[in-house]
Amino acid sequence: MNLENGIKDIISKKLEDGTVEKLIGDELEKGIIRALDRILGSYGDVTKVIEEKVKAVMIPYLEGYDYSKYIVKLDSILVDVLKSSALENKKLLTNFKELMISDEKKKSIKSSELFEAWKKYVCKNVATSELEVEYDDGPSYECVEVTLTIDEDEGRNWSSFEYATLVLECEKDEDMNFAIRLSKYNKDKGAKWDISYDTAHDIKSLRYLNEFEIFLMKLAQNGTTLEADITDDSDDITPDAEPEASFS
Repeated sequence: MNLENGIKDIISKKLEDGTVEKLIGDELEKGIIRALDRILGSYGDVTKVIEEKVKAVMIPYLEGYDYSKYIVKLDSILVDVLKSSALENKKLLTNFKELMISDEKKKSIKSSELFEAWKKYVCKNVATSELEVEYDDGPSYECVEVTLTIDEDEGRNWSSFEYATLVLECEKDEDMNFAIRLSKYNKDKGAKWDISYDTAHDIKSLRYLNEFEIFLMKLAQNGTTLEADITDDSDDITPDAEPEASFS
């Protein structure tokens, strides 16, 4: 028996006892598994189709769901987290609560009201290290000049909107200053200004936001409009902080 006939004889026997058929079946099974893995894997075509269908159903449902009934429970959980975490997270929690648990939404606010709210913030937070101390009626820091101005942008004939910037400035402490963007539809003569306040909106940034920034963010996210009853005003305010008396 030569080599060629020997090979034919072995193949014939393997065909007869089913070995070749079994090997082909095993490889075919492996091929199907590999194909299914590619189709159904993380980046497979079928997976993408399923993902899109799930998104189409879940996202509108989640966006329209009322989460208000869970706020109290969420607040309780956050308090527990605060108790077991570093003290630096206290402000993050406080700011988060202010944004999430809001009082009745204001439909509109006057610029004079906004000015008053900011003046209270300045009185409470203005830096006093460079202020003179006065003793006329007991020791107190000198008055600080604050101003409000609304500067309208130069309009364009083709634009349907008007834009302006509401500027709050403190003479003695520039950290108190704010610039708030305003816009309105110019075809409506009685339209009020929409408020836009841009700041970082990730959770980590909440630790560094002050109370007036939170106030502005709530106005913007609630869609509160601004009625410009004053466009240019100033005042002298006295800081809340009281200096120690010195008679040297």
